[in-house]
Amino acid sequence: MKNLLTRYRPRFVRSLVYMLQTCEYDVHDYLAWYHRTRDFAHVEVRKTLDPTQKALALLRLTWVLVVAWCVSVMAFAASTGSDVPLVVGAGVVLLLPFYLPYGILIPLFILKQIQRPLEARRIRDAKKILNAHNGVKIAISGSYGKTTMREILKTVLSTDKKVAAPQGSYNTPLGIASFVHTLAGDEDIIIFELGEYYPGDVKMLCEFVRPDIGIITGVNEAHLEKFGTLEKTAATIFELADYLGDTPVYVNEENEGARAKAREGDLLFSRAGVHDWRVVNPNADLRGTTCTLVRGAIVVKVSSKLLGMHMLGPLAVAADIAWELGLPVSRIEEGIQQTEAFPHRLQPTVDNTGVITLDDSYNGNPDGVAAVITFLSSIKGRRRFYITPGLVEMGTRKESVHEEIGKQLAGAGIENIVLIRTTATPSIESGLQEAGFKGKILRFDDMPSALHAVTHMTVSGDIVLLHNDWPDQYS
Repeated sequence: MKNLLTRYRPRFVRSLVYMLQTCEYDVHDYLAWYHRTRDFAHVEVRKTLDPTQKALALLRLTWVLVVAWCVSVMAFAASTGSDVPLVVGAGVVLLLPFYLPYGILIPLFILKQIQRPLEARRIRDAKKILNAHNGVKIAISGSYGKTTMREILKTVLSTDKKVAAPQGSYNTPLGIASFVHTLAGDEDIIIFELGEYYPGDVKMLCEFVRPDIGIITGVNEAHLEKFGTLEKTAATIFELADYLGDTPVYVNEENEGARAKAREGDLLFSRAGVHDWRVVNPNADLRGTTCTLVRGAIVVKVSSKLLGMHMLGPLAVAADIAWELGLPVSRIEEGIQQTEAFPHRLQPTVDNTGVITLDDSYNGNPDGVAAVITFLSSIKGRRRFYITPGLVEMGTRKESVHEEIGKQLAGAGIENIVLIRTTATPSIESGLQEAGFKGKILRFDDMPSALHAVTHMTVSGDIVLLHNDWPDQYS
């Protein structure tokens, strides 16, 4: 009964708009969330409604729909001049919260019809801007790691060139168009992320931005629910290579899915190097990652605050592109020294008690998980807490992916595994048990409860890793 009454809260309409926005106005994802949800009083947990023009317009139109429904039903009931229709009308009004989640799709449809020509014009104008722009265009495609690669490139190349890249994940046609409209026109280099949700997405974006250089970070189960198979995922991501034709593309050799699709002549990168660059004397700890890049007589000293040996490949790619674009060694070294952990991507902080937190809450893919577990396993002499609700959008491989995560955690010898109760964590626990995990398994209903409890368990020098945090639509 308590959950039922949450539909009658004034914020119920706002909650519906928030979830549509969180689902990027995808009706299928929104309805899937609605059918899973019972308590509508706790919807805006991790984030809140972003008051964009579209969201506010949808909110206002939905309230108009609510008022119109109530007024018209009661007016019709009152016109009969009998008490019985009034009682029936009141009952129909009370049923509104059960119809409204579907009724809100009417104003959404209206808004989309209004927006469609406006968005098409904005994208068309952005294409004209890019067609006339003389800057080198770099495009990054992949199931994961696009933002990290983008930020590394931007940091390194900006030491000697004027570089533009979006601040957020502007990787859709409209998002890229909005970014393009902010360009001054005199940039030397423009960096793009290419989002992939359905087959043909990357091809469409390539035709939009017309990249000169392509980077493929990897292929895995991220968004597998939408693609259905890894083969479709890989084919979509490699639409970047198809577009560039004979131009070699940087491909992550450490990722099996990407390595299998790489063409002869593509530039494979890994922690061993890229192109003609070799990684010498690599090292990674809580202070950062270091190595020496050697290409014949050319030597680049790498010293980055990024954590983990898996960062050596992307750093090598940045160095190679910088060198090919004419940056001197001193500038490349300077840029690499400025690279540091990006928000929520293995970002370290130390609290006033000396506990080290590694915030990896934006890491939502199996390859990223494996890389972080490997990094944690290399840290000795400290107690480690690994907090996770698991991954989303793993499709048919949901159980196998999470069982493998459990086995990896057990093999790493991490002392404390903290599981947030979701549909994914039982499979993690199964993998832990199958691999003979000897540490502690702690279970909590939500992330805030887990963090509160762990705060009272940790002492100076302990490491707490926050892996992923399910978006509200998956809770």
